[in-house]
Amino acid sequence: MTATDAGARGGRPQRSELSVPASAERFFAKAAAGAADAVVLDLEDGVTEDRKDAARQAAIGALGTIDWGDRIMSVRVNGIGTPWCHRDIVEVATACPRLDRIVLPKSAEPFDIRFVAALLDGIEAARGGGRRIGIAALVETPKGVGQVEAIAAAHPRLESVIFGLGDYMAEMRTPDSTVGAPNPDYAMPAEPAPHLNDQWHYALARIANACRAAGVRPIDAVYADYRDEAGLRASAQRSRALGYAGKWAIHPDQVAPINAVFGPDAARVAWARRVLALLEGSSGAVGEAGIMVDAVHARMAREILRQAGSPA
Repeated sequence: MTATDAGARGGRPQRSELSVPASAERFFAKAAAGAADAVVLDLEDGVTEDRKDAARQAAIGALGTIDWGDRIMSVRVNGIGTPWCHRDIVEVATACPRLDRIVLPKSAEPFDIRFVAALLDGIEAARGGGRRIGIAALVETPKGVGQVEAIAAAHPRLESVIFGLGDYMAEMRTPDSTVGAPNPDYAMPAEPAPHLNDQWHYALARIANACRAAGVRPIDAVYADYRDEAGLRASAQRSRALGYAGKWAIHPDQVAPINAVFGPDAARVAWARRVLALLEGSSGAVGEAGIMVDAVHARMAREILRQAGSPA
């Protein structure tokens, strides 16, 4: 991937990533007019088998005719080994100069990423010119989580790794029924009420660490109960605390709360400015309200201001 392509997409926020079934064309205009930083046109789980070919053509049409602004545009293809994967990648990548990324579901090992990258190499060589297409890996199996460090470093085209919790829950054979919601069984006795633990902490933390080590963005899983804004915000706050850059959404109403959680609020921006002001002209660490502030905090502060679009 060229420095221009990677830099342009890397500089764009990816707080919210709205997934839209490509078979539901009535939703396209609303997604294009909404506030999501990224939109994924889904050819996989959101589309029944008898509508796969029609959905692929709908996605191609939407990418070619709708004004999506400067948001990151992706197509989630069907997984490797399905009857549709190869055609999804070849037809969409060939016909859609607006395409930013291919989202590969069920990414289970580095080969999966390199396979898609090799296809894209050939497609781009044949078409000549245009932007280079990145890859987002959906890690949603125990095997994928077990190899996420190698997946995250598999190829320069890989730009983000997304935690696919629904399929992960199914393969782990957990008794959960709502993707993203806490399981009340996973709790410790406490007073006045049991302390709920996060049963997905291991996978979330491992994926985030692998991504940051490889220089790609970690994106959190969906929260399926789109009516539960408080639960969504709590889920997003947990993943933000682990270093995630954003979260998938399955309903337009989820976009604003996700953007709010992953975008620096006024208090964080004020903290960043205060830290940089304290350190300006200092020879090292300084104290602020009894807390030591040093060069690490300066880097954190500059990143907050960058995310907020505010000059340091």
